[in-house]
Amino acid sequence: MTSFDSTPTLSVWRALLALAVVFMMLATTGWTAVQHQRGPGEPLTAAFNAWERGRIGARHLPDPTGPAKTLTAFFASLDTSEQSRLADRYPLAVGNLNGAPAALRYRANRIALAQARTVEEHRMHDSRLSGDGRQLASRRMHRYESLLGGDRQILAFDPSGPGRVAEVLGDLDRAQRVSVVVPGVDTNLLTFERENRRYAAPVGMAESLYSAERRAAPGTRTAVIAWADYTSPAGLGVDAAIGKLAEDGAVRLSALTAALPGRSKVSLFCHSYGSVVCGVAARTLPDRVTDVAVAGSPGMRVENAAQLSTGARVWAMRDRDDWIQDVPYLAVGGLGHGADPVTRAFGARVLSAAGAIGHAGYFKPGTESLHNFADIGVGSYRAVTCADGAGSCRSGIVYDGETMAG
Repeated sequence: MTSFDSTPTLSVWRALLALAVVFMMLATTGWTAVQHQRGPGEPLTAAFNAWERGRIGARHLPDPTGPAKTLTAFFASLDTSEQSRLADRYPLAVGNLNGAPAALRYRANRIALAQARTVEEHRMHDSRLSGDGRQLASRRMHRYESLLGGDRQILAFDPSGPGRVAEVLGDLDRAQRVSVVVPGVDTNLLTFERENRRYAAPVGMAESLYSAERRAAPGTRTAVIAWADYTSPAGLGVDAAIGKLAEDGAVRLSALTAALPGRSKVSLFCHSYGSVVCGVAARTLPDRVTDVAVAGSPGMRVENAAQLSTGARVWAMRDRDDWIQDVPYLAVGGLGHGADPVTRAFGARVLSAAGAIGHAGYFKPGTESLHNFADIGVGSYRAVTCADGAGSCRSGIVYDGETMAG
């Protein structure tokens, strides 16, 4: 428990304060309560069940939830035609297997997306559905069509419920540095990309970061993943104030980073509730994750950076217009996410977010927040701008054999 004082009376008052703030915002700002959306079934579960009963020749297929290295070894033992046959036969399963070759996952997910599009197209004309149901089917169908467009590289896809998805920008197999964008609340298939408020959606965030990294270090092979492959809170209700969904997401995030191909260094860029996911995941992240940067964070479910128990550098930023600064930074009885990551006591490396406006402006082109993210993503730590206007956030980093001073 986190408190200014350990007495039960003050702890109770802090819990009541936190609840009061949550309910006041629910009442006055239109925040939505949690609603568990129901989709047309659980296709990914069915796909994994079919995979577990399947064979390739005389061989049983491996456990889809097993270690990534086991799955990597299995696919490496297959020839190209055998891999393609599995992608064609079990597209939704193969498209979501950590350890399967990235190119094979892209192929499998294109097949799975086309199948899901056909399902929603039929639902659009199903007279048994309400008008709202048919409209939702239409929106999902158009999202699938968008994901199928061009040569998009879909690394994960699950149409179950509100849906999950992850997309890769760049060459994941050859990348020297991989950045993973971990978004916050209300992230699902339908909000994965937006025309309006483009840089508030995972795809826009990732595209902006990828472009900025290529400008920052043209000679560095980079890839960026728009990672909406966890179930996020629907609105800023109870689920957003507790850690259950972050715990589930952390398992998936750790599995992703451990299964990435090659020997690339990995940086996580975690926005809003996504920083809660990254905080919970920190202690289980592989050593290849060198940096965890959070923006607009409600907390990382710890009281200081040392409690994250990670060897990665921890960075934090918040612009002065971000409403998140008004949430109670505490943790009482499972409610709240702990200390404010931009405070001196927390111990993160605090970055400038100059130019960012509001809670969703950190990835907008031209902002110092985006430039700082890009410099971290390509390992150009000397170029980052600290919030204090000096160099304290760079202190102690070994760069080109030289330890940087604050």
